[in-house]
Amino acid sequence: MKYLVVGPSWVGDMVMAQALFMSLKQQDLQAEIDVLAPGWSLPIIARMPEVNTGIAAPWKSGELALKAQWRLARTLKGYDKAIVLPRSFKSSLIPFFAGIPERVGFSGEGRSILLTDARRRHPTRAGSTITDKTVWRYMGLGASKAGYETYRFDVPQPSLTINKTNLNDVMGKLGLDPERPAIAICPGAEFGPAKQWPLENHRALAEKLVQQGFQVWVMGGPKDVEPGEQIANGQEGVFNLCGKTRLEDTVDLFSHCRKVVSHDSGLMHVAAASGADVVAIYGSTSPDFTPPLTDKATIVRHPVECSPCFERTCRFGHYNCLTGISVQRVLEACQ
Repeated sequence: MKYLVVGPSWVGDMVMAQALFMSLKQQDLQAEIDVLAPGWSLPIIARMPEVNTGIAAPWKSGELALKAQWRLARTLKGYDKAIVLPRSFKSSLIPFFAGIPERVGFSGEGRSILLTDARRRHPTRAGSTITDKTVWRYMGLGASKAGYETYRFDVPQPSLTINKTNLNDVMGKLGLDPERPAIAICPGAEFGPAKQWPLENHRALAEKLVQQGFQVWVMGGPKDVEPGEQIANGQEGVFNLCGKTRLEDTVDLFSHCRKVVSHDSGLMHVAAASGADVVAIYGSTSPDFTPPLTDKATIVRHPVECSPCFERTCRFGHYNCLTGISVQRVLEACQ
């Protein structure tokens, strides 16, 4: 069977979607899987051996891009089934325009008419108990209707291919010592400040790790350059790599690290899929909903009465779920 999967728009979600691709391959070794997704994600998709081809989506955030979607859809031939992971109306258009005979996705946004199998999404929580996971949602769309009703999945752990040659090249260009053990710190979280441990704590953690003999790599995108500088500035052995690496470089660098300290963010999932040991700091979100999909993870939380709230900012302004996590506690998790 030949699949077109419409992928998600967040880094972490794209990594978790690999569990679906692995499951489809387990069900059918001959399955061909192409993934339609934002252009930035193609380097990550290229590290997923289950995927045949990554196709750049013709839309940007907030754009419908009907003409561009129609033109691309006309070039997509021979697919038996489309699996649409996002819930947006526009994400269902290309499989519909392409005439793919089976089109599975979640109902909502008035798009059920574009799908041949519109499924009702399970609730995230029942009271204070988390009852669903993002990865279950993705795997559920790849299951049969009967399998979706059962809603029980053996989740394979995402595993991105490591390019050792690229790793050595990147370390050389950045002036990183390949012999000194490294720990990465990822201070960003695109979701918002309710996921972010205080920068002064990251800085204090980096200082203590250097004292223990580690080099510390502060990693993130262009938006994290300034926070990275606040952590690294004036600290020998702490390198601010934010904005200096491509996403695929990050995969390879993580594979070299003794530990990766991250919030519940896209880079946490990338680190897990690179094979790194992950120290995952949770604030407003929950590891029951978006856990790092690896056996090599240590979860650090400070539960308070109002968490998990899944809010981008703290409605009370105290951020106690994050400020209550001590530097010493995270340091111990790095041992």
